[in-house]
Amino acid sequence: MSIETVLRFAQLGLAAPILQAIDDVGYESPSPIQAASIPTMLAGRDLLGQAQTGTGKTAAFALPILCRVDTRRRDTQALILTPTRELAIQVAEAIHTYGRHLDGLHVLPVYGGQHIGAQLRPLQRGVHIVVGTPGRIIDHLERGTLKLDTIETVVLDEADEMLRMGFIEDVNRILDEMPDTKQVALFSATMPPEVRRIADKHLKSPEVITIETATTTVDTVRQRYLIAPWRQKLDAMTRILETTDFNAMLIFVRTKVATLELSEKLEARGHASAPLNGDMTQILRERTVQRLRDGSLDIVVATDVAARGLDVGRITHVVNYDIPNDTEAYVHRIGRTGRAGRDGEAILLVQPREKRMLRTIERATGQLITPMQLPSSAAVTDRRVALFKQTVNEAIESQELGFFREVLGTLRDEHGHAMDDIAAALAFLVQQDRPLQSVEPAPEPFERRERDPQRSDAGGGRTPNVDHDEPLLEGMARYRLEVGQDHGVQPKHIVGAIANETGLDGRSIGRITVNDVYTILDMPADMPGSIFEILQDVEIFGHPLRLSTVEGTRADNSAAHRAPTKSGGSAKGGKHLKASKGGKATKGAKAGKIDTFAKGGKSKGKPKKSKSHRD
Repeated sequence: MSIETVLRFAQLGLAAPILQAIDDVGYESPSPIQAASIPTMLAGRDLLGQAQTGTGKTAAFALPILCRVDTRRRDTQALILTPTRELAIQVAEAIHTYGRHLDGLHVLPVYGGQHIGAQLRPLQRGVHIVVGTPGRIIDHLERGTLKLDTIETVVLDEADEMLRMGFIEDVNRILDEMPDTKQVALFSATMPPEVRRIADKHLKSPEVITIETATTTVDTVRQRYLIAPWRQKLDAMTRILETTDFNAMLIFVRTKVATLELSEKLEARGHASAPLNGDMTQILRERTVQRLRDGSLDIVVATDVAARGLDVGRITHVVNYDIPNDTEAYVHRIGRTGRAGRDGEAILLVQPREKRMLRTIERATGQLITPMQLPSSAAVTDRRVALFKQTVNEAIESQELGFFREVLGTLRDEHGHAMDDIAAALAFLVQQDRPLQSVEPAPEPFERRERDPQRSDAGGGRTPNVDHDEPLLEGMARYRLEVGQDHGVQPKHIVGAIANETGLDGRSIGRITVNDVYTILDMPADMPGSIFEILQDVEIFGHPLRLSTVEGTRADNSAAHRAPTKSGGSAKGGKHLKASKGGKATKGAKAGKIDTFAKGGKSKGKPKKSKSHRD
């Protein structure tokens, strides 16, 4: 099967639970690197892949690994090495999403800057897939907390970056610790001699895959980006629509489900739009495109597959509501405007944690994407007023208004109102459903300050001792959860999830401070170890809480650190939750087994320092 003929993931031989997860998130077709790599890795062959960052490599190796992992075992079967902690977290989250229908699957990111205890406890319980940076993997090898003798598949992601960051010696050492029978997949954007030597030493008769990506964008398209956290993207999109002069607009999202959801939300805000996705019948898709072409429809929300080959001259703007998974998709998307020498504009909505992909797109295309400011409420008001004036002027010039002048004259004479007041009252009545004056409260700044790389919310540095400055109340301890604002989490979701799953009274939860990617909260210091265990695997919006204690607080010496004995262990398995409206939590289908922690939740003795702490 050639890469060109692969149109659906179902053609690649993936297991049913994995295909179900792909369908859940709405992905329609594999990228070239995925279509070429997945069958090779499913067959157990070594692979040497040369492809740019942002071409969809994560799914290319994650999907076949998930198909081969045996969740009935407790040992580590796959290891993915990444050059940075940010990439390790991103890859681990993606694997968790793709493996959501595999019962009992455990995936763990390990990287420097995170408290070692947060990594030791899951490793003691048993982890099927570890995603980590070389320096921290070496740390665990020296501690004896990670065994590699059961590894069946190892992936080197962005090998040339590992070389640039000085990790090659560590990578060789890690690979030498594994069985000779392991499957090795190496991905790299370039193939310098050092990376080639690793491939020659550790890969056996590998399948060599080289993906050429489109890297050119037309000069007639103006490219801009806006930093917009997930919870503010809809507001950003509607403000852009209200303040932009466009003929027709194509809005790209990542999944089929998102085309329907966003289109409905835009309709509710007064913007006529229609979805376009691969699940629609061919007749319905053609009808939508024809409406866009003849001017009876101005906004279409589409997926990449549905918009493939779309050529409509009216499209003046393309908005990437969801940043694309690969650079080739970005080039394809913005190529829907600025065609045949006409000017076009492309806008990219970027979540703070997606800046890395933004820079990848810039490098791949060789063009700078300039920042833009979010249209203010005042700008929205000015635009609405201008359109209102235009509508009134057109009515004055084109309509016969004699009857209405008579009616208003009678109203003036009967009640003594000035004509200005009558006109103002009519204007008020007309705009009641959609007020001319934008009075939405100003959102927090979209462009947040750059995170200090020494702080743990940037993935590095130590865990802060105090993340909100209120003193702890008597009997309380301070904890950290690995979910935050970037995941769409609010305090009510946290309270609902904890209270519903553990039975802990919501009133006993103290102050909650939700940061970008983590949360600090106060809870009882004498909280049973069984509750502490349960909250490792509870999820909100698909993200595990991974409860841990904050150093320097009473929690370090509290009973929360002391796990129950095996005879008095937790009565509940780990539950995976989704937060619903009102902060409630609902149980998902997946329940992972939870084992007791080592006493105190800490390793014995003084931790040994690794020679490599570059991660």
